[in-house]
Amino acid sequence: MIDPRLPLLFLDVDGPLIPFGASPRQLPGGYPTYGPGRRQPRGAGTNPLLSRIDPAHGPRLSALPCALVWATTWMSDANDCVAPWLGLPELPVVSWPEPSEGGGAGRVHGKTRVLVDWAAGRPFAWVDDEITDADRTCVAAHHPGRALLHHVDARRGLGEADFAALDQWLRTGLPARGDH
Repeated sequence: MIDPRLPLLFLDVDGPLIPFGASPRQLPGGYPTYGPGRRQPRGAGTNPLLSRIDPAHGPRLSALPCALVWATTWMSDANDCVAPWLGLPELPVVSWPEPSEGGGAGRVHGKTRVLVDWAAGRPFAWVDDEITDADRTCVAAHHPGRALLHHVDARRGLGEADFAALDQWLRTGLPARGDH
């Protein structure tokens, strides 16, 4: 059950959690790989990119004052493969009406309006590597609540600065102790 008092954090997998696209010059040693530190999740043997997900992100995501929601084309596979790798419980999953594609320069991403509808006016942060200014403009025009559209560099994935920005934004809008 999602706590209605907390803002939502819509979380993409490819890019934010599974970095990709860096050249050998940018990452001469290649991407770091990790063991899950827990049981091997289903699909780990068939998807070698799962080992690029830093399991330390799980506790960091869990510590954020928000309700985590998968906003990824992985759909329910995120709960089967990624959540156990991170030590996260099963999370709600946003369903896409049709395959989601990046919006491209100047175009609204296919996820944007779906996330605005899913949030239903509730404050939300969205972490994705395909967010553009067109998405920010769309959310500002159609979402009455607070929103943070946080672009993550797909070549690096979530890092210290990303977690700091999310934590600060999420804590800024929380009700004071005793408020309901």
